[in-house]
Amino acid sequence: MIEGVLDVADRTAALSQIQKLGLFPVSVAAQAVKAPPKAKVRVAAATEESGQRTALPKALQGMLNRRRKPKLQELAMYTQQMANLLKAGMPLTMALQSMCSLATKGIPTEVSKQLRQDVTEGRSLSDAMIRQSEVFPDLAVNMVRAGEQSGALEQVLRRLSTHYVRFADVQTKVTSAMIYPIIVSCVGLGLVTFFMTVMLPKFMDLFQSQKVELPTITKMLVAISHFISGYWWAIILFVVVVVVVYRRYGATVSGRKTIDMAKMRMPIFGHVVRLNLFGQFARTLSTLLENGVPVLMALKITESIVSNHVVREAIAQTRNAVTDGKTLSQPLAKSKLFPQLMIDLIRIGEETGNVPAALNNIAETYENELNVAIRTMMNLIEPLMIVGIAIVVGFLLLGVMSAMFKITESISR
Repeated sequence: MIEGVLDVADRTAALSQIQKLGLFPVSVAAQAVKAPPKAKVRVAAATEESGQRTALPKALQGMLNRRRKPKLQELAMYTQQMANLLKAGMPLTMALQSMCSLATKGIPTEVSKQLRQDVTEGRSLSDAMIRQSEVFPDLAVNMVRAGEQSGALEQVLRRLSTHYVRFADVQTKVTSAMIYPIIVSCVGLGLVTFFMTVMLPKFMDLFQSQKVELPTITKMLVAISHFISGYWWAIILFVVVVVVVYRRYGATVSGRKTIDMAKMRMPIFGHVVRLNLFGQFARTLSTLLENGVPVLMALKITESIVSNHVVREAIAQTRNAVTDGKTLSQPLAKSKLFPQLMIDLIRIGEETGNVPAALNNIAETYENELNVAIRTMMNLIEPLMIVGIAIVVGFLLLGVMSAMFKITESISR
């Protein structure tokens, strides 16, 4: 329970102020004073969560109360709904009021309420979105600001929705492509572990009772089984150490760059990673420039969106070079990271004065190539996974069957 006094105009303002503080009002009463310019209100309020939540440590409370970032598809739906309301002729404040009643997955109603209140108080929509930085990324904020300045907010919101839909589609395709090999690998590893720790010891009891010299491959299988059964804790410890070292190394600047460069150079998978990064770079920069965001700000936002640190460093160097007066294609070519096709198309766009269209063409080209590369990768991974599992299963069966043949031969003798 929290008690205090607020200097506000009336009871409604007091309730609004309490909710802004993240509190749930229990009792609100006006305090009698002689001649106040504003009514003072005595407040008794409690947190919205239960008493058990407030008894938790502050760090844990912060983790539990931390709002998750919305997914790209959720942002696309939110901006699409707002664009539809503005297209219907609603003023911005009325559209935000309607957004409070529309169900948008991943974006709480409180976000729309706060946006409406900020706009009602005189702030622009972009400034109100900045105050909700955990929900709206820099890309959305700067595009909305450009739309406000150009008077085309509804069109900008619609383009922003289309941009998020395209990004979500690409992410879904890449993620779906990785689900199959991960599931197959986990199932195969689980079956092999079950056979080595549960089934093989039962066969060993049979083999030992016959007192027959086991084949070499069976001895290898038995040694592996004994090691897994006796030193399973060491295996788990080794995996934990590897994961911790990898994360510690990846947390450093040089380590992150080394890992990201390795991802880009991996066989089969690296081609998909490069296409995804180049398409993401071109699509984001094209969307920002097309909607009137200055080139330096557009490069800065694109740099923050790209997750690969090698590409991010190249974009940062490009931004510094553009600040010094160079064209966009010159520092990109100097980095020797981006493909020649992208550099040539950007150079043509600079010569014709239409860089956004050139970048949009590049994005479509690499997104189409990405779809082909994902299908090719899946066509290669599936038979490789099947062959790998077949080799492991064949090794297990050969180890058991060789011993069985040995015992059968001994009995026949």
